[in-house]
Amino acid sequence: MLKKLFKKVTGIQAIEDMKAQAEIEAVNAVKEAARAKAEAEEAKKEEELAKLTPKERATAQGMPYVTVLDTHVNKDNIRNGFFELDWNEYFVVQLKTAGYYGDTDEEIVDKWFQDLCRGIGAEEGVPMDRRGSGYINVNNLGNGKSEIS
Repeated sequence: MLKKLFKKVTGIQAIEDMKAQAEIEAVNAVKEAARAKAEAEEAKKEEELAKLTPKERATAQGMPYVTVLDTHVNKDNIRNGFFELDWNEYFVVQLKTAGYYGDTDEEIVDKWFQDLCRGIGAEEGVPMDRRGSGYINVNNLGNGKSEIS
């Protein structure tokens, strides 16, 4: 108790209080700087992701991606046409995990797409007998793209 009184009278207590306050403020400043840096890095990452195509974004995030780039119908024979698909390697891995197989990624995606089309046709009551329907041709366009006609 006497020690406290001595510190108070001599001003040592005020100096110690100011020192403690300065240390707290320094710690808070470091924490704030770290938070600001993390926010800046996150904003930069979001900005970079925003510049990517949907496929690039999905691939960067390690997510499966597939889309139909274009649909073509033969004007002379409406029963023939093709879809141009685009996908990433994570989509192929997802298909393999689901039991699809083939020698190339294009074959694996083609088997999935054929199943998808058959399923849609069956749901709509379309006869799945392909007689007279033409044929399926897969043209590998490279870079994870195929033209299926």
